[in-house]
Amino acid sequence: MFTLKDLEKIIASRAGETAAKSYTASLLAKGTHKCAEKFGEEAIEAIVAAATGNRDELTREAADVLFHLLVLLKSENIALSEVLDELERRTDRSGHEEKASR
Repeated sequence: MFTLKDLEKIIASRAGETAAKSYTASLLAKGTHKCAEKFGEEAIEAIVAAATGNRDELTREAADVLFHLLVLLKSENIALSEVLDELERRTDRSGHEEKASR
């Protein structure tokens, strides 16, 4: 089964390619701001697909969201494992308690 860790490895390998050869490399070359902007665009498209009840489109847009989130994390040198560690840390208490602690 393909995992987010697999995708993170693919993104890392493509980050070293030329921008002309790799979409991932071209995004990263434009900096974190552009990576964040693209992630936001994809998130909005996923929201629209969900709001309109378009299951197939939501599935495609969700894949785009996950990809662009990992590219954004790569642009800031944040490993997926750091995000997963944070999620694991939060499982010790309810979401309401966790949110109130921020």
